[in-house]
Order: sequence, then C-alpha cells, then structure tokens
Amino acid sequence: MEISQTLTWVLLAGYGFLIFGLVRTTTPQKVSASEFFGGMSRQGQAPGLWLLVSSAAISWIFAKSIDNAASLGNAFGITGGIGYAIYYLSFVTAAIALYYIRTVGGHASIPAFLVSKYGKVCAKLFLLAIAIRLLNEVWSNTKVFSLYFGAEGSSGYWFAAALVTAFTVYYSLIGGLRSSLLTDSAQMLLAAVLLVVILATIGPGLASNGLPAVDAETSAAGLTFCGLAAVQIFSYPFHDPVMTDRAFITSPKVMVKGFVLAGIISGGFILLFSSVGLYARANGLEGSPTLAVPALFGLPMLLVFNAIMLTSAGSTLDSTFSSVAKLGARDWGNRKGTPTEGQAFLGRWWIVAIALLGNIPLFSIYMGDRVGPAIIQATTISGTMVMGLAPIFLLSFIRKAGTLSFHLAFWPGLTFGVMRVIESATGNSLFPEAMSIGSGKYALDLGVNIYGLLICVAGYLVGAALSPKKVVVEHAEKSVVMTR
Repeated sequence: MEISQTLTWVLLAGYGFLIFGLVRTTTPQKVSASEFFGGMSRQGQAPGLWLLVSSAAISWIFAKSIDNAASLGNAFGITGGIGYAIYYLSFVTAAIALYYIRTVGGHASIPAFLVSKYGKVCAKLFLLAIAIRLLNEVWSNTKVFSLYFGAEGSSGYWFAAALVTAFTVYYSLIGGLRSSLLTDSAQMLLAAVLLVVILATIGPGLASNGLPAVDAETSAAGLTFCGLAAVQIFSYPFHDPVMTDRAFITSPKVMVKGFVLAGIISGGFILLFSSVGLYARANGLEGSPTLAVPALFGLPMLLVFNAIMLTSAGSTLDSTFSSVAKLGARDWGNRKGTPTEGQAFLGRWWIVAIALLGNIPLFSIYMGDRVGPAIIQATTISGTMVMGLAPIFLLSFIRKAGTLSFHLAFWPGLTFGVMRVIESATGNSLFPEAMSIGSGKYALDLGVNIYGLLICVAGYLVGAALSPKKVVVEHAEKSVVMTR
C-alpha cells in the first residue's frame, strides 16, 4: 500500500512537470489580453480546427463525466453508457444555435446576444446561472481525482486537491484561454492513449463473456435515462461556458465543423469508457467502478486510472478558470471590442476567487460513499434548472420574442430544478408520481423535464404573442424602431 501511495504521488509529479514544460515552451510569460480571453496566437491568429476540436472534446471529458459513465454502465448496462453519451449531442445543438446567433445576429458573444434580444437584466440572470454551473465544475472534478490519493477527508485527499488546484491556477493565470487550449491538446492525446490501455486490459474479458446480463426492469430504467439525456440536450449546452466560449474564437464555419467533431470524439470516448462499468457489473464488483476495477488489476492499472482522472480534471479546471475570468471581467459588464490589459488583470483575480469558492463544497464530507450518485445527480438536476434556455436560444429567431418571453421560459425551468434540489435534500415529494414517465430512478426526472420543457416553450411563445410589435421605419438618414 505504501508503494502504491508513493507511485501515485510520483505520477502526479510527472503530470505536473509535463504540463509545466508545455506551458513554458508554448506560452509567453506575458500574454496579451486578446490571447488571454480569445485564445489567439502571438501573431493574432485564431485557433485552428484541430486545436478547437481537441480542446472542446477534452474539456467535456470531465473527471466527473468519466466517473459518471462508468457508474451508469454499472447500474444500467450498455444503455447507461449510451444515455450518457447522448449528452454529447449537445455539441450539435450548440453549433446550430450559435452559428445562427453569430451569422444572422452578428453577435460576438452570448452576453451581447442576450442584451440585444432580451435586455440587460435577462443577461445578468443568465450569467448568474452559469456562474453556479462553474462553481459546480470545480468541486466535482477536484473531488473525483483526489479520491485516488486518499480516503475522503484524509490528509492525502486534501493535499492532492490543494496541489492540483494551485498548479492549475498558476498556469491559468499566465495564459488564460491560450494556456487552456494548448494544454488541452496534449491532455486529449494523453487521455486517448490511456483509454486504449484500459480497453486493451478489460476488453478481452468483456469480449469473451459478452455484455453483462441486465433484467427487463433495469433495461427499461436505462432507456428512461436515455430519454432524459435526449430531452436535456436542447438546453444543457447553453449553461456551460466551457463549451460556448469556444464557439466564438474561430470563424462560424470552423466552429460548426469543430463542434460536430468534438461531439463525436468526446461522446465516443465516454461510451467506450462506460465499458469499465460494464466490466464491474459483469464481475460483481462493489463500490465506484473507477476505483474497484483498477484495484482488481493491481497497481499498474490503478496508476493508469489515476492518470486519466488527473488529465480530464486538469483540462476541465483550466477551462473553467478561463471561462470565469471572461465572465467576471468582460461578460458581466457586456464589454465589447478588443480586450484590455485591465480586464485581463481583473480576470486573473476572478480565477483565484473561483478556485477558492469552488472547492468549498469539498468540506461536505458527509456524502461519503454517495460521491458517485451525488455527482450524477448534480448533472441531471442542473440540466433541469436550465431547461428554459432551450426556447431562449433555439426560438430566438421569433422577432417579437423579448424580455417577457425570456422570463416566462427561464423562471418555470429554474423553479422545477430548485424543487428537485429540495426533494433530494429533504426526501420530501414535491412532484406527484403521476408526472413520472418511464421507469426507474430517472422516471420522475424525465417527466419533470418533458412537462417542464413544454411549459417553458409555451411561456416563451405566450410572451412573444403578448409583446408589442416592433416596426422599423426607414428614413433617409436613419431608421427608427417603434412599438405598437
């Protein structure tokens, strides 16, 4: 056990030296504000297609996503992995909506679009919602990889959490989004190699014995989860600035190609990794599959799993930090035009703040062996809370839709999500079982999301119908917008 702990820390040191060397050789010690916020090269060039693809893909292969994929494969069989992979169709949803916003609307960021379409108050509400999402990304990813360094609450656990967070903050402060993009490319390659090693180890056993048996009830529950994922992809991508920030750093056409490829690659990665959960189910292993399976194969496999968790968590953390910097320094004030050095300075302080605040939930160690289920729940409930974003973005082409439409879509979804949080925390039922659709633990979530999405869409359309009609009167020198 002592040798295992020592090698785990050696692995962490090796990961740190790898990323540190990459940052030192590719990122200047002083980057411009455009590089810090927009990921541009020193020569002012936008990121290329494959840099965008690798960064977007690995940024969505969170440490918590890997853990979720394995847990769902263990719980539901192959349908669990398929269900979680469906979430990665969010890239396609985002690509379509944001292409329209950029090309037809001519907007350079989501806040600019929201202010123009729905007003400043609505834009602020949206930014508050995604700030909560970013806080969640910090603690949930830190928690997953820290468990490889010790039991929850142990000195090893806390030291690993502090060390990796501090190191990621360090290189994020240097280069912002530019550092994130460049390290993401290396992290994506490393994650792919590690996945091949894992599949080569557990693949023969699964191939010889076939997929683990799943009874009809469990299979139906897995299909219910697939349905939940299919509903949430219409709103889920818009509350993740880690994804959407990358939609504005290249040309619109490159963005669409990059997002589709990133969705295929990251979704395929998650589906393949769910085989870890299948292996755990087939062999009757108890506990988290990402801990139980490597323990079955011994120290080398434990180190491989540790490395893939470090890689995925690191890529998500630096992307989260760069998104927070942009949110606090530019998006909140809807600052347009070329970024300034003053904004970059402010953005760096936001990185430090989110690193501290985002890890506060780690102190809730009462979660114990419910770490896996709690993290999955955080994903599904956060998706429920933002269901109103689907019409806000996907129906934005309706000209009459404005502030009223935003509120009538946003607040019902948020209310439903908060109610599910209260149910989870208290054990009290706020929704009738009659709302359930399908079977299993996600039946109520599926019902709440389907009915809730219909209410949000209806509210959006009612808001558009009640809003005053905008009439553009053309004059020789200027156009005047009136309402009636």
